[in-house]
Amino acid sequence: MVMKYIFSLLLFSAATAFAQKETFDLAAYAPPKGWKKQAAEGAIQFSKEDAAKGTYCLITLFKAVQGTANSKENFDLAWTSLVKEMVTVSAPPEMQPVSAENGWEVQSGYAPFEKEDNKGVVILVTSSSFEKMITIIILTNTDVYEKNITDFLGSVTLKKQAAGKPGNTVTKNSGKAINQPVAVSDGFAFTTTNFDNGWTSTVQEDWVEVTKESSKVLIHYPNKNADAYHSVLLDGLKNAWNILVAPRYSSASDLQFKSVSGWQAIEYADATMVEKTTGKTVYVVLFKKDYSDGTGKYLEFIAPDKNTFEKEFGAYHTESYGWDKMETMATYNKFAIAAADLAGKWTNDFSGAIQYVNASTGFDAGMATHASSENFKIGPGNVYKWDLGVASGAVGNIKFQSVKSSGKFSVSGNWQVSFSDIGGKPRTYNAYFSCIKGLRILWLDNRAFAKVD
Repeated sequence: MVMKYIFSLLLFSAATAFAQKETFDLAAYAPPKGWKKQAAEGAIQFSKEDAAKGTYCLITLFKAVQGTANSKENFDLAWTSLVKEMVTVSAPPEMQPVSAENGWEVQSGYAPFEKEDNKGVVILVTSSSFEKMITIIILTNTDVYEKNITDFLGSVTLKKQAAGKPGNTVTKNSGKAINQPVAVSDGFAFTTTNFDNGWTSTVQEDWVEVTKESSKVLIHYPNKNADAYHSVLLDGLKNAWNILVAPRYSSASDLQFKSVSGWQAIEYADATMVEKTTGKTVYVVLFKKDYSDGTGKYLEFIAPDKNTFEKEFGAYHTESYGWDKMETMATYNKFAIAAADLAGKWTNDFSGAIQYVNASTGFDAGMATHASSENFKIGPGNVYKWDLGVASGAVGNIKFQSVKSSGKFSVSGNWQVSFSDIGGKPRTYNAYFSCIKGLRILWLDNRAFAKVD
């Protein structure tokens, strides 16, 4: 069977005459009419089959996950970790021209596959923006559904992403921003980041403080008591307010606790407060987006008044989307690196599973798992040792692989680390630190490494 798809003209382009759109995570789309829909925590799937002819098509849209800044690397990662775990492909993917829409760079490719006695074509589409990746996988054994596929892909629109760009970094108060605090020394070279859009981040004991002119945002570190689970959303918000916010103010007026239900709920509390340390009256908002993967953080916004806050971040609203300006502030927990900061052992452990469902019966069709452990051991003189161990495959048929190398590394511009040998070739990572209380997390191409004593 030979099938050809010309995706470069169709992917995520403006479309007309589509049905009412639905939303999933960062994507809006028009569902194919008459197809079976199944939703899970991390993905939504549409399926269609003709049992008499033995033909079928599965379209799976995955929620956004952290990726790298390189869209092709994201595609390759998804091909290895998702496609190859689902089916056996007989050739490398035939790539289509790269396209771009609304700040997302789209990579797409397809290849023949086999799974038991079933043969067909697998299509992978990945969209990357500011180190986020959205994935669509299509499995089919016929060209009958080609129009449905192209209509679906053409209907997809993705929310525009934004991120602050780091500028010069300093290790002490630069004095350029009003209310910019003196950073707390934690033994690392860089404790302040000046971003090109005017925001400045400084390391504090219990949060990262981000300031611009008369406004500031506190990115609160994880707090076991404040982050405790509550079955009632507003109860959790009130608990967090009492722990993170209330103790630093002498009085509050017009205090309101609000929430927006949805796939990823919004927690929002605001009040006019009086600061204990300065006696100033300020407007305070405590905000959190409850991401489905549990990575949401409490952000405390402090402005001279409500108008100043809304001019910068927008007003409260009852939709679960449209909070991008507030969400983005969590990304300002970002600090440059120096070679001396990397001494020691840094490790990243990952595990995950994919549950398969029979498109015809809805019954369990097995599970594939993946687990990996990657380690960097940094010694004196910029010498390092690296190793990676992987276990993956269908449950009951797990395969194990490992690789290691060593060499020397260098730090370029305080935002990149280059290693002489990673798996047989040189590699350069985009790199930065983020802070939690008493510790730092090392990010290499958006993968988190914790230091092991």
